[in-house]
Order: sequence, then C-alpha cells, then structure tokens
Amino acid sequence: MLIFWTITLFLLGAAKGKEVCYEDLGCFSDTEPWGGTAIRPLKILPWTAEKIALLHLSQILLPSDPSTIEASNFQTDRKTRFIIHGFIDKGDERWLIDMCKNLFKVEEVNCICVDWKKGSQTTYTQAANNARVVGAQVAQMLDILSTEYSYPPSKVHLIGHSLGAHVAGEAGSKTPGLSRITGLDPVEASFEGTPEEVRLDPSDADFVDVIHTDAAPLIPFLGFGTNQQMGHLDFFPNGGENMPGCKKNALSQIVDLDGIWAGTRDFVACNHLRSYKYYLESILDPDGFAAYPCASYKSFESDKCFPCPDQGCPQMGHYADKFAGRTSEEQQKIFLNTGEASNFARNKYIVSVTNEGLGCLCFSISRGILTPGSTHSYEFDAKLDVGTIEKVKFLWNNNVINPTLPKVGAAKITVQKGEEKTVYNFCSEDTVREDTLLTLTPC
Repeated sequence: MLIFWTITLFLLGAAKGKEVCYEDLGCFSDTEPWGGTAIRPLKILPWTAEKIALLHLSQILLPSDPSTIEASNFQTDRKTRFIIHGFIDKGDERWLIDMCKNLFKVEEVNCICVDWKKGSQTTYTQAANNARVVGAQVAQMLDILSTEYSYPPSKVHLIGHSLGAHVAGEAGSKTPGLSRITGLDPVEASFEGTPEEVRLDPSDADFVDVIHTDAAPLIPFLGFGTNQQMGHLDFFPNGGENMPGCKKNALSQIVDLDGIWAGTRDFVACNHLRSYKYYLESILDPDGFAAYPCASYKSFESDKCFPCPDQGCPQMGHYADKFAGRTSEEQQKIFLNTGEASNFARNKYIVSVTNEGLGCLCFSISRGILTPGSTHSYEFDAKLDVGTIEKVKFLWNNNVINPTLPKVGAAKITVQKGEEKTVYNFCSEDTVREDTLLTLTPC
C-alpha cells in the first residue's frame, strides 16, 4: 500500500543563554562554531521543540509514543525517503506532495514530508539555528525506528532543499549508517565555509549527492545556494549559477533575505527552486539527466569532458546512487545542461563534419570559412534521445550571394552520444547546392 506521511514540528518560544538542553534531543550551544564567528556572528540558540507528529490523513505518529507507529501504515519492508523543506517553506507545499507522488509511481516506499514551518517561518538567522533541533528530531525518529522496529538507517534516504539540506546533514551526523542524503541547493548563508559539524558534508551518510542551482555569491548576486562542494557527487547543472528560464532583475537585488519568499519566491528565487524541480523530474526519467565529471563548467562547455569516462556518467537526481564511482575518495564535480522549462532533461551529442567544396556558409553545427578536408565539431544538447542513428542529412546556406552557385558536401559525419562509446559514421561523395539536403548513409 502506497502511503504519504507528514512530519509536523512545532517550535515555540525563545531560549536564552549559552546552552539549552532538550530531553531526548541533547544540548545546543551558541558558542563556536555555532555562533560568534565571522560566518555566524550572532549567538542565537534554537527554539524548543514542543512536540513532533507524523500525519497520514487522520493518522498521527509521535516519537514519544511508539504505539502510534504500530497503528500506522508504515511498512518496514520498504525503503523510506524523508523530504525536508527549507526557509519560509512548509511541509504541505505542492512540490513535496508531488515528489512523493512521483516516488510512488516508480517504487513502493514510505514517503515522509518533514513540516517544520513553525521553525522556518521566522527570521533567517533564527531559522538557521532552529534547523539543528529539527535535524535532532529526525534523528530521534530514525533511532526509534531502529531500536523499536529493527528498521535500519541503511534503508533511509533524506532529501533536503535549501536550509532543509543542512537539517538532513544534522540528522545524518547523529545517525550512523544512514544510507543517503540528497542536498537540493544547500543554502549558503551561515553555512558555507563553516566546519563540517555545522553543515552538510560527505560524512553525514554513506552517500551524499548535491545539486547546485543558485551558487552565485549572495553578495552582490543574491545567490542563495552554496558553491562549496558538500557531497560525494556535486552536480552543477548549467554551471550551477544561472538556470535557463530564470532571469533576475535589479528589483530582486534590493529584497532582503528574510523577505525574499513572500509572494515572489518563484520570481526572485527561480534558480534556487530549480534544484527540486530537476529532482522531481528525474524520478520519472532514469536516463534523462546524464552528467559529466569535469574540472569546471568552462572545460565542460569546451567539449573537454566528452564522452563519459570508462566508468560511465552519473545521473543527476534520484538515480545518482546507481553510479559505480559515487563514493570515490575525492569529491567530484559533475556538469550537465538542462532545458529552460519542463521537460528539463537533455541528451548531449557531438557531431563532426568533414566537408568537400569551398564556400562561406552557416550550418547547424558551425559558422565560418570551410576548406576542403576541414573538420568542424559541435557539442549540443537535444531534447529527445534519437536512439540508434540510421542516417543523417546535411544542409548548408550561404551568407552572401555567390553567382558561381558553388556546391558543398559533407564527406563524413560522425555522431556520438555522451553516455555511449559508440561512434556512428556516415559518408557521402556527393556535393549539393545551397539549401539542398544531402543524405549520408553509414560508411
């Protein structure tokens, strides 16, 4: 039976002092590295957690009352995926529910949405500190499942967006053997550059993957996500800073961090939100988000990381854990491109054309002066996977009027998809006039 759960966390009151302790959750200090540092100058303690509840329609599960878990539809023979929202968000936002629905389409799973809106809908600095308590409560729930129901952390995956990514990191740091954490554009402010105990890092789970979509510096570009690598695999779609289809203007630059979301989040925070939109689509598209290990986005765009290495390419999003080299000793930077709108997935191809004839022309993969025997290559992202390629067609166009009516041909065209080692070769000895299709068949 497919189920949907929600965890609701109520955070009330403000605690004062150097340290505050909560029963079953531990103690929380405002000393370094949590406060009084250059990155976190304010010393603020997290609020107290009055109670935590698990909801499925009329079902309520309480960590303090294991009988509520026994009476629920929680299935111990299934994997469990927690989805954790970030600053100003809430657990019943449409994207969390849609993510659970997509998960239900591809697997039998317990899907739990962590709702901590009482702690996130406050000033950013307070919310960043409240995240510590939320993470501790998630860890408490995992401990109860383990000790009371023999449900191991190795069957649990935490998915956190923005500030929720660091909530997941906090929970993971308290849960040995946790299978996986996915950080969806982990927030920069108060976390980037801090010690590992403060933020999400690779030690928080057996496998940590991160998607960066708004990694430009907070000042002056108002990038909310971090550029710092925080996982075993860090994906930087479109370079990680400016997502196709998102465009900020001068008005967004004057909105302060605490007021950013109200009514305008899809406009102002478009890049930041793309991370969960990419993950949402990746669930239903196991092969659509192939990404390429590369030193930088500039190298990636210069075709220096094509095709995939011998061990293959990881898939950004839900199926990143299928990658054989996912937990190598060194953290890996991974790049890919996406579309401007749903469907975001793209397939990368490289096409090389060796021409015949002379001319000044513009064609689909290059522009410039061609000489006999020259080869031009171009890497591009296609919305569709064309599958097995049986033939290709060549078309050229002159940029200037040429009364000699020259003929140009493609002696050889090679096509390769980035995820495959197979190179398709097509040949022709013919030449054609401008705006006339030339069909090439396998050599």
